Amino acid sequence: MLRWFEHAQVYHPDRVMVASGAELKRPIEDVHFSAEDGVGLHGWFFPAKADATRAHLAALICHGNAGNISHRLELADALLETGVSVFLFDYRGYGRSQGRPSEKGTYLDAQAAHRWLLKRGFASCNIIAFGESLGGGVASELAVREPLAGLVLQGTFTCMPDIGAELFPWLPVRLIGSIQYDTCSRLPRLKLPVMIMHSRTDGLIGFHHAEKNFARANEPKLFVELSGDHNDAVVERTQFIAGFEKFLAMMGSK
Repeated sequence: MLRWFEHAQVYHPDRVMVASGAELKRPIEDVHFSAEDGVGLHGWFFPAKADATRAHLAALICHGNAGNISHRLELADALLETGVSVFLFDYRGYGRSQGRPSEKGTYLDAQAAHRWLLKRGFASCNIIAFGESLGGGVASELAVREPLAGLVLQGTFTCMPDIGAELFPWLPVRLIGSIQYDTCSRLPRLKLPVMIMHSRTDGLIGFHHAEKNFARANEPKLFVELSGDHNDAVVERTQFIAGFEKFLAMMGSK
């Protein structure tokens, strides 16, 4: 029962698609691919404009623990404005992807999405993993397993036991928890540009998680302070885009 409770608190998948992707009025590819263990996955790929100077770059979005890719079009649109391609994919159990979510499974799903981008023609050194909330735990593990151009952690906690202990202080989370998503312990091992994006008014994941993650990350690194609550990363669109532009410049991409 404890395992069921833990799983139910961590994952909130939604099978209902609230958008088609066409709302962005940009070219879109409906993508079906498979994880290493055979689970069928689904995503949307938005190519950059052919004449864009950053068309060789792709942002791979590892989304948060709720909803599905159809809830992330505003984020995708903001990233597309910087001239990069964007690949949104759903973990197993989310949207049109098969299976049931798990920590191990989400890691395999991110690697499968990374492999799809390689097959699409992107060099691994031109793929930026963008982790939103829980997706930061997925993206940081991808950065351990695969070479990447950079890692973005937006609204990401240090590790699941830390945030679990804060949300459920009456439970011995650190003793009974099996789901880790331990981004903080991975960051010292990563040798790539890292950007932390977080809001001081995030009501779910405290600002101190971002500060600790930033302290553990190696140079080159960048901290961008956002506005709004946990799910309002793009509420100040200009601020968000300016932060991502600064990160691209730090990576050496004009």
